[in-house]
Amino acid sequence: MIITPKIRGFICTTAHPDGCAAHVQEQIAYVKSKPSLPNAPKRVLVVGSSTGYGLASRIVAAFGGGASTVGVFFEKEPVEKKTASAGWYNSAAFEEAALKEGLYAKSFNGDAFSNEMKQKVIETIKTDLGQIDMIVYSLASPRRTDPVTGEVFKSVLKPTGETFTNKNLNTDKKEIETVSIDPASPEEIAHTVKVMGGEDWQLWIDALENAGALAEGFKTVAYSYIGPELTWAIYTDGTIGRAKLDLEKTARDINGKFGAGTALVSVNKALVTQASSAIPVVPLYISILYKVMKAKGLHEGCIEQIERLFADHYCAPEGPKLDDAGRIRIDDWEMREDVQAEVRDAWKDVSTETIDAATDFAGYQKEFYRLFGFGLSGVDYAADVDPIRKIPSLG
Repeated sequence: MIITPKIRGFICTTAHPDGCAAHVQEQIAYVKSKPSLPNAPKRVLVVGSSTGYGLASRIVAAFGGGASTVGVFFEKEPVEKKTASAGWYNSAAFEEAALKEGLYAKSFNGDAFSNEMKQKVIETIKTDLGQIDMIVYSLASPRRTDPVTGEVFKSVLKPTGETFTNKNLNTDKKEIETVSIDPASPEEIAHTVKVMGGEDWQLWIDALENAGALAEGFKTVAYSYIGPELTWAIYTDGTIGRAKLDLEKTARDINGKFGAGTALVSVNKALVTQASSAIPVVPLYISILYKVMKAKGLHEGCIEQIERLFADHYCAPEGPKLDDAGRIRIDDWEMREDVQAEVRDAWKDVSTETIDAATDFAGYQKEFYRLFGFGLSGVDYAADVDPIRKIPSLG
């Protein structure tokens, strides 16, 4: 079949297997161009490993540190005449590349929130690796089924307190519009924390500990975002922000049990991901941010961010550098005052007529399509392609 992008809202419903493989190979090549990571963890579990920061974490651990990796994700398999989700193809390409390098790689496709998935993963870890040195928690999901009660919780992207009104970029129409979002109810806030907070991260650590699968001195990291005041109402002070506060509390709880520095939250840069594309206001902010940071030679994607996280923090002789709240900040270049000053200036004046001059919307669109394997050099998008791709460890 000829595979073309089909966009619905903030998601692409098709993915190109060869394009996704090329994207993964690009990231692997970047990591291999960097010095090998000293003192890197050798047995790494990545929960949420198929796209974005989670995929980058698995690539850096494996190809930068030579780690055996276990990945957990929930992706759509391909069927005849219908493509898989991008994360499926990413994971297939990652495993194939890892096996060629002689690296251990096992993947699990299913509900990472469930007790059944945790047990399956832990059984494999115990059998194949014994214990885990590092757990990366990078799960992004709109809903979660409580593993004990069976209750389904759904997250929302809303402010808290009062209605939020600001500029927004309608990416379908390439227009600047005004968006107003009513505040979340207490129940919606609680649901979002339940889905996107730290509870499941803690459950993974508990399950691994109870099975004796945590190596002495293990480390774990979860990813977060703070951003500028421009996006605080919808992000940092919104429902997502409440969930991220819970994530930080979980890190403190884990540290209280296993020792300071065991669990850390890494605050990462704003990037085009499937998750960020869904958040109002954020696509406009990212489009302006990309223009400013590219002009200053500071732009990074997921793979550059995570390679820097490992090289400058987790594998650095002096250990991770933390802010006053005990977090790693690889959003430091984004949050530089000169960068944010230019973003604020552009934000004030941007309009539908000035999108191309004031923003890097073209770069935003390019990155969005690349998430699904489209627009990669060296890929023949006019060729007839079999959508079926196997993930080796899944058969």
